Amino acid sequence: MDFDEFESEDIGLLEENTVPYMATVEVIYTLGYILFSWCLVAPPTEFVSAGFTIQNVLANYLGSEDLNFIYYHIKRTTATALVHSVIPLGYYFGLGICCPHLHLLYVWKATLFWKLYLITALIIIFAAAYLAYQWSRDNWNEHPIAKTLAVHTNSSNASLNSTSWRDVASSINVEFRRVDKFTTGPIGRRMIVTDSWIVKTTTYFVHVAHQTDIHLTLSHSEEHAITHDGNPGSQYLQISVVSANDKVEPFQIRLNSLEYSDLLNKLKQPIRNVRNIVVQQSLSERFVAAFKDQVEANSRFVKPASMEVETCIGCMQKESDVKLNKVCHDLNEGDCVQCYCRPMWCLECMGKWFASRQNQQEPDTWMSCKAPCPTCRSKFCMLDICKII
Repeated sequence: MDFDEFESEDIGLLEENTVPYMATVEVIYTLGYILFSWCLVAPPTEFVSAGFTIQNVLANYLGSEDLNFIYYHIKRTTATALVHSVIPLGYYFGLGICCPHLHLLYVWKATLFWKLYLITALIIIFAAAYLAYQWSRDNWNEHPIAKTLAVHTNSSNASLNSTSWRDVASSINVEFRRVDKFTTGPIGRRMIVTDSWIVKTTTYFVHVAHQTDIHLTLSHSEEHAITHDGNPGSQYLQISVVSANDKVEPFQIRLNSLEYSDLLNKLKQPIRNVRNIVVQQSLSERFVAAFKDQVEANSRFVKPASMEVETCIGCMQKESDVKLNKVCHDLNEGDCVQCYCRPMWCLECMGKWFASRQNQQEPDTWMSCKAPCPTCRSKFCMLDICKII
């Protein structure tokens, strides 16, 4: 066998080994790019914490969400659509660099499939750019969020008192600046409840409904043994929001069951639970429920005619309805001390105070423990908490 035969065999072996290698590079790059694109479209907690999100990268363009909530999200959704439209083209050029044998960077040498792919990717970018231009015309009057807000200007609700979508936007902006709003979720996928509005932000849109016009229904429950943040056991609730205004599109909100009570405190409308879904409570809420049952079984405190009962200083909403009165032992026996403070707390706030003074690592011992009076620091136990009659 001469030298030419040896050389042809070596070239053949080299080609056989190269083809699987190139195919492996294509697969690895494709899988990696899909993962990167998914993290860009729906950023995980790690990406958000590191600031690798469209909101952070374009912070100077988007402005302040706290000052101009609606305009911030109008710009955010537009910028997000533009950035996401570049993803297919990014895959093309990245693959061309990693796999030069495909000749993607030299379009005239690429196969018909890749030529059509490149044309499609460019069309997607031009379509997104044209759409963004149309939305921005007339100072964003044509943006889908602006059109959604414009629906509320025709509402029969007199409290709105708005003639254009900018009036509605101004109302939402003002209420969003208040510290007592309820919020849950990241910026791009968040739910906000203000005094008058329920707002749900998504990647490309913002849903808005007025609190007085909606019907809320607890429609679904998801229970997870382990959450993404490592917490054991969690329940997520899905709530349907349907407006009495036919022009307002219904939407769903999703939140952790531990936030359910906070949501109820901010809503003006009740949530119908037609499926009788059992909502899991937090440890503190479960203790307060057991705390109330125990106090109901305790002896009562007969209020003297001269004693005044004021509003609870804890919540400033309910009337004070419990009195610390030592009944567990004789007056001078045991660790508990007689409290001479006038009634200043409601039963629920007293339960939260009692729970907050216990060892949080041993909740099974709370009922048998003691706590200091919130006012005079006199030590008391569960049996010393008496309902006022």
